[in-house]
Amino acid sequence: MKGVNRESWIFFVLRVLVSMGLCHGKQIQNPQIQEASLPIPSIEEPTPAPGTPKQPKFPFYSPSPLPGFYKESQSNSSVNSTPLRWFKRPFPPPSPAKHIKALLARRHGSVKPNEASIPEGSEVELGLDKSFGFSKQFFSKFELGEEIGRGHFGYTCSAKVKKGDMKGEEVAVKVIPKAKMTTAIAIEDVRREVKILRSLTGHKNLVQFYDACEDEDNVYIVMELCKGGELLERILSRGGKYSEEDAKSVMIQILSVVSFCHLQGVVHRDLKPENFLFTTKDEKSTIKAIDFGLSDFVKPVERLNDIVGSAYYVAPEVLHRSYGTEADMWSIGVIAYILLCGSRPFWARTESGIFRAVLRAEPNFDEAPWPSLSSQAKDFVKKLLNKDYRKRMTAAQALCHPWLRNPEEVKIPLDIIVYKLIRAYLYSSSLRRSALRALAKTLTVDQLYYLREQFALLEPNKGGYISLQNLKTTLLRHSTDAMKDSELLDFANTMSSIQYKKIDFEEFAAAAISVHQMEALDTWEQHARQGYEFFEKDGNRPLLIEELASELGLGPSIPIHVVLQDWIRHSDGKLSLLGFVKLLHGFSARTIPKA
Repeated sequence: MKGVNRESWIFFVLRVLVSMGLCHGKQIQNPQIQEASLPIPSIEEPTPAPGTPKQPKFPFYSPSPLPGFYKESQSNSSVNSTPLRWFKRPFPPPSPAKHIKALLARRHGSVKPNEASIPEGSEVELGLDKSFGFSKQFFSKFELGEEIGRGHFGYTCSAKVKKGDMKGEEVAVKVIPKAKMTTAIAIEDVRREVKILRSLTGHKNLVQFYDACEDEDNVYIVMELCKGGELLERILSRGGKYSEEDAKSVMIQILSVVSFCHLQGVVHRDLKPENFLFTTKDEKSTIKAIDFGLSDFVKPVERLNDIVGSAYYVAPEVLHRSYGTEADMWSIGVIAYILLCGSRPFWARTESGIFRAVLRAEPNFDEAPWPSLSSQAKDFVKKLLNKDYRKRMTAAQALCHPWLRNPEEVKIPLDIIVYKLIRAYLYSSSLRRSALRALAKTLTVDQLYYLREQFALLEPNKGGYISLQNLKTTLLRHSTDAMKDSELLDFANTMSSIQYKKIDFEEFAAAAISVHQMEALDTWEQHARQGYEFFEKDGNRPLLIEELASELGLGPSIPIHVVLQDWIRHSDGKLSLLGFVKLLHGFSARTIPKA
């Protein structure tokens, strides 16, 4: 290390990490904006982070950020799960930075013989089949030009079309060397990227896919050429930030394409300003999402567990290795924060520090320019940067947020979460459905806006009703080939077998409520107490613990008196406020005390 100063060494290390696909977020340089290192507590210490939200006044309910929507939720991944390791103090838990670096190294086949790594499968694999079945005629169709960029797995060049309908037109070609595909996972990533691009082509904010070719040395993915540069470059050219109005235009386009991907069951997994390009240099140019090299299909009741992405934009649940499309919404929250104030919400000088900040620290909304920005803009960002993924807005919900709401400019897309919530509602007990209907009566006009938009997309009949067939036919009308791989159509078909009457808007609102998202509101306690008052009038009645257990589907092996004794009011045997709030969430086996 003689002759090499510390700054040069750090720069070298970061360059190595970039080549592995870890830290692709560039430091936003602006002389007028200085980013201080966040006060980040150690992961193993229980010290609450600055700005930790106050505890709810309900002393009986403490929601966990870990479980998913359904009991049958399970993990799915293109890699095997890392065996869990439990350490007792004084041994600290493994650094998340080392964890993600080891996983990325193995994914890209860059593990060195003397490197300690997490067992994720075999090392560099021999005899891999690197034939993709793509066209072998690349150089007869295209004339390759100069390099215009580099990404996770390869580099991008401009090219000219030699023949066909597009003869003479310029395109972009992503070149992925086969020599770097040293693992089965790396090969599958390329195969899946082409599959996703081919399936999703058609959205105005998605880079257009034209062709995929290969030869002995490379895979060539031919796409639309965007000449306007990266979103990151635009941010830098504006001195590090956008005005609120300009930021809204960018966010609407980003949310539009991401909502389209999520409806098809595709999670991008690497959303950042570098992966959004402008089609032209014009200030009002259209934005296109690019680089689906880390994207994957995610099934409705499954979770992904392989750690991929870029450090500054990675969601907390990705580091916990259990995530879905909500991880993209966190990344969009980070982008929105950067657009509005010119600095990152989570920053540190080391990779471990970045991940600790993501897991433990809270974004700063007190320093300039936040006090001068609208309360709606701050609320928008906060609802995306919620560490509990279940409380985050979906892309369609974000487009309905008051900060972005403009019926003339914003087309609200169909939201797949509505299908998941309705399915859970239909499988719920009559008592829980009654509680949800009571809660729905407390919704404000702003909260009902999104639900009315979703209900209209399902095309109710003249009487104002929808059937389960409406859900299926509407989803089919919005489907692409990607839905076959994400199994969303199969998911919708499972509801068709349920014998259920037609649903009016009032019941639809009850069915499509996300209780977890409601909990994230400052007014949650008011909603819960007011909903309980409606429930007292319309649905509350004396219950035996055994009857309540039967309603919740608890078997005889469950210690029901221990679990449910606080749910029932002792004075009259009716459901208590505690029981009402817990009933809204449905029963979870996690609430059963261990023997």
